[in-house]
Amino acid sequence: MTMPADRQESPTVSHTPTPGLDGWITHTDLASRDPAATRTWAAKVFGWTFMPPMPMGAGEYHLFAYTDQGGGGIRQTEPDETPGALPYVHVADAHAAFAEAVAAGAEPVRQPERIMEGVTIAIVRAPGGVMIGISGP
Repeated sequence: MTMPADRQESPTVSHTPTPGLDGWITHTDLASRDPAATRTWAAKVFGWTFMPPMPMGAGEYHLFAYTDQGGGGIRQTEPDETPGALPYVHVADAHAAFAEAVAAGAEPVRQPERIMEGVTIAIVRAPGGVMIGISGP
């Protein structure tokens, strides 16, 4: 599972990381066959609040929050993708954390990429096969 590559950085959107969250899962990317239905269900069952959807090449990205420190997004699955979730761990430096993860035995899946001001993401496959996202400045 990966966040689609067609997501364009917006010059008007930026993010300032909350101090003290390094090592926390602060974003979860949910890939759904029906993002609108998943959004409605999660709002009703969990009380998640949503921002207005962000347009993406394959549909809309529904950003949600469950606390001031955590949230995520719901997006359309890619053609051959199984629905699921990808946690993103907050780090102080996404490039350094990615390099350290690979040096420690993870397989690189997505190289660090700045997606908006203040946010760079990357994805690795940790030993044992689990996918982990990395997110930070």
